[in-house]
Amino acid sequence: MQSITKGYINGAFVALNGTQVFDLISPTGHQKIGEVTLGDETDTQRAIAAAKAAFSSFSQTSVAERIEILKKLKDAVSKREDELVEVMILEYGGTRQFCRMSIQNAIAAFDNMTDTLRDFEFQRKAGNTLVQLTPVGVVGIITPWNSSNSFICSKLATAIAAGCTVVVKPSEMSALQTQLLTECFHEAGLPKGLYNMVNGLGNVVGNAITNHPDIAKISFTGSTVTGKQIARSAVDTIKRVTLELGGKSPNIILDDADLEQAIPQAVFGAYMNSGQACIAPTRLLVPKAKLEAVNQIAKAAAAQVVVGDPGNETTNVGPMVSEKQFERVQSYIQVGLNEGATLLAGGMGKPEGLENGNFVKATIFTNVRNDMRIAQEEIFGPVLSIIPYENEEDAIAIANDTTYGLAAYITSADQDRALHVASRIDAGRVCINGFKHDPMAPFGGFKQSGLGREFGAYGLEEYLEPKSILI
Repeated sequence: MQSITKGYINGAFVALNGTQVFDLISPTGHQKIGEVTLGDETDTQRAIAAAKAAFSSFSQTSVAERIEILKKLKDAVSKREDELVEVMILEYGGTRQFCRMSIQNAIAAFDNMTDTLRDFEFQRKAGNTLVQLTPVGVVGIITPWNSSNSFICSKLATAIAAGCTVVVKPSEMSALQTQLLTECFHEAGLPKGLYNMVNGLGNVVGNAITNHPDIAKISFTGSTVTGKQIARSAVDTIKRVTLELGGKSPNIILDDADLEQAIPQAVFGAYMNSGQACIAPTRLLVPKAKLEAVNQIAKAAAAQVVVGDPGNETTNVGPMVSEKQFERVQSYIQVGLNEGATLLAGGMGKPEGLENGNFVKATIFTNVRNDMRIAQEEIFGPVLSIIPYENEEDAIAIANDTTYGLAAYITSADQDRALHVASRIDAGRVCINGFKHDPMAPFGGFKQSGLGREFGAYGLEEYLEPKSILI
């Protein structure tokens, strides 16, 4: 069992003023696997002071110097890739398939931002005016538990590319993962104060970061509820905010699609990251005339989903991250039953033989109406809702009838038709005929799925302020 007692401030692992200890519990077997001492407001203020002091010099570094730092970070994280995968499986319960992909994305973040930086213009002309894009200042980075290290790496890489210094508050439930990642960063020999990290609760460390006048920007990934709280608090000091929040993504299967190929793909896609993914396509929109055929294929696909030990290569769905998250998903399954949706697969309770962990059955509801809670609210677990539609216009209307707008998916034999539908969907990212990721394209949400964009040049600009110099 590992005991984490220090934060990382001004280039060193340091003792904390905070004394509260948080137990780290395995989601797979419920045994205690570690504990972490949580920082407090004093620790957060120290971290912010270190980042502020470092900003004055780091903001003046050249593109070449920043690229060299990104290269060192990539090399340091790459050396411990296998360890990072294993600790993610242990602490988070993510499947081996997902954790491997997540850590590879974390490593690639440094290369992706290097490529962006090489071609980025920090000085531009607007009319007769010189416009300089200058680093915004000290950035507060607040990350969730569902892909912790990947979020930290991508946000840190962007901040470095912009010339910003950072204070990171990861999820306290990701302390083992963050500790290992921070060791990688330390081994990379970063300038003191560039990266600072304090484990702690959102209402303590998170609030201290959000309210501090020396934090110029917040980059947050997490729930819409928390994102709204951060936005409210940021107003007092006019902080810049990037919020990547929740989703209830539609997956539209048009009437010309091959159901035998599209429906199994949709089922497995809904269970990406064990359903604990903001971009998971958890609303499956299908032609009403083909609902019976869809149900048969979907039920057969669900029977092939492997729920179990996340360390096994063949596992598709691991445990929920905590007992609280398990109970949340169970409550939504009960809601679906109470609302009158038809249970096609899965249901209440744990799968046989997996009673010791936070395991949820791979669940599918069909004959779901879009006004049901299971179709409107983010469940964050392996629960799929099949919603029938009358025609293409109806499908578009159902897809857009949500407070969210993070991602959407469309399957069609006619790419031009799919493109036309995609142009009418209110979502920050729309994938056609499959699940795709482009780390150079902007990512973020419409409506209550967030503010701002991440990745590539669009993401970099979120960390910069334009300064007009009139000569």
